[in-house]
Amino acid sequence: MTSNPQSAGPEKQEAKNVFNKKVIIKGSLWFALITVATIAAVFFYNNTGDTVKALQHISYKYIAICFVMLFVDLMLGSWRNHIYVQKLAPGVSHWVSFRANVANMFMGAVTPAHGGAGPAQIFVYTSNGVRFVDAFAISLINMGATLIFMPLAGFVAIMLMDTTEVGSIVPAMLRYGFSFFLLFLLAFLLAFWKPLWVGSAIKQIANGLSKIFPKRKEKLAKWADNSFQSISKYQQSCSVIIRQHPFLFPLSLVITTALYMNKYCMQWVILLGLGVNANLVQVISIQILIQFMIYFAPTPGGSGFAEGFISTLFGKIVPASLISIFTLLQRSFLLFFPAMIGAYVVINLLRKQTLKQS
Repeated sequence: MTSNPQSAGPEKQEAKNVFNKKVIIKGSLWFALITVATIAAVFFYNNTGDTVKALQHISYKYIAICFVMLFVDLMLGSWRNHIYVQKLAPGVSHWVSFRANVANMFMGAVTPAHGGAGPAQIFVYTSNGVRFVDAFAISLINMGATLIFMPLAGFVAIMLMDTTEVGSIVPAMLRYGFSFFLLFLLAFLLAFWKPLWVGSAIKQIANGLSKIFPKRKEKLAKWADNSFQSISKYQQSCSVIIRQHPFLFPLSLVITTALYMNKYCMQWVILLGLGVNANLVQVISIQILIQFMIYFAPTPGGSGFAEGFISTLFGKIVPASLISIFTLLQRSFLLFFPAMIGAYVVINLLRKQTLKQS
């Protein structure tokens, strides 16, 4: 495969559409408003006076360790993509993969259910010489690694954790999380191994909708045809990548595991910085459950849901005077700080895009 840019097609245009200023501004405002409102609610609910006093006892040594872990997180996220980029577009530097990863994190934060994350990553790559079909295949394969890792992590977590620590909400969280992850994993596997089945199903859905909305028959038919061709094309691309470089997907799974374990352990380090000696296994298990809840949440970046569940579940092991500080630090290191770096990358992309159009 070559590294020459592919001419802009409908799929590439879809990736460009993610960088719509109105969409980004609207998503950022909703993300900020919901997050601030939820953290404020947690803060005032849990005794503001004691919380302010608790700030004086933070161990900044552990906070410094969290910044190191944040750097590791960003590097692992970029390397998970770059192991493929090295093979498909050897001339593209790791710096491009780093920018693609943080742009992914920012757009995932300001769009519901991480909807803008993949297209943002693809757009950064295609803007730097990677063919669209290759960039999409990389995104798809690594999504597959995440879809495999998360349910397995959930099974391990529920076997290791003490469910009395988190109450009766655990079963509902697991049903929600496993349902979504297994549904997407099934769709991913079917699209990869049986693309004709998925393509036929899409055409059947389009025909059914055409009967309900006859005025949209032509658009629905075009959507079905484009979807069928795209699924076939990307399945072939993924097959070629995996067949030519069979060691890369297992390596991607290893990096994905290290990536998420680093994220989970970061919360334990934050707790140590706040003077809370929590059980590491319990901290990791709780965070896995929270990840299930917020990954496909309908709000930008899972805002509102994340803060609420962090407060509720970690509130079982974190004193009330510390829970609002912990919630803020947890969200900052896992999302806010990476999203701020990603925002800088996206703003530069928007500026370049505006200059090209002028």
